[in-house]
Amino acid sequence: MDEVNPVVIGGGVAFSTFVGILVALWLGRRIGQGVLARHGSIGHQGVTSLETAVFALLGLMIAFTFSGALTRFDGRRVQAVDEANAVGTAWLRLDLLPASAQPKVRETFKAYVDSRIATYRKLPDVRGARAEFSRSLELQGEVWAQALAAVRQRDARPTAELLVIPALNEMINFTTTRMAATQIHPPLAIYLMLIGLALASALLGGYQTAGEKAYDWVHQVGFAMMVALTVYVILDIEYPRLGFIRMDAIDHFLVDARASMK
Repeated sequence: MDEVNPVVIGGGVAFSTFVGILVALWLGRRIGQGVLARHGSIGHQGVTSLETAVFALLGLMIAFTFSGALTRFDGRRVQAVDEANAVGTAWLRLDLLPASAQPKVRETFKAYVDSRIATYRKLPDVRGARAEFSRSLELQGEVWAQALAAVRQRDARPTAELLVIPALNEMINFTTTRMAATQIHPPLAIYLMLIGLALASALLGGYQTAGEKAYDWVHQVGFAMMVALTVYVILDIEYPRLGFIRMDAIDHFLVDARASMK
């Protein structure tokens, strides 16, 4: 789980982008007015095509980063469902263990699932979630050791080891898979390029307004607000456990699996 809180980091980046775009629009207008004063309207020739190309590239970058964030968001939701299925399968296969070993293994197994649920419920408290994650790893090791000892008892069924151990292994794998998924994000350079293109577009857009007598604040502020909001939403989707966009609803599959353990 990431140490950053996107409610703070994302909000700061979005606000900085908003202010930066407004400054770039004003600066571009001032530069354009200076060019007009020295060279007249000829100084603006060829700028429109350049502005169009930069705005097109900005749109491409926004689409790319938004699509990537949404794909990773959907992937994390699928992993949550897959882990719930793996937990349910492993629980059912504990029936194959010797009857004398089942109570202890089942109690540890239920404690492990409780810990997995608590790990995500504690977010956005990252430190608390990490502590709970460490506890779930300890319980995971206990479940594995107890189940391994049980399938090797003399009265164990011949098929117990072939069915129980792989099911537990698959369940355990999702712990690492889901943890890794929370740490997979685009390189920082992608976001820097996105913000840089937004500022460059604003600079060129402001340059194009140099010939206008009145400064249209409504359009300028609206453009800055929409781009900044888009940047914030992209960052929020990248960290769905910590921001306003949440994955809590999908956790009910694991909660339902735990509720079925009698």
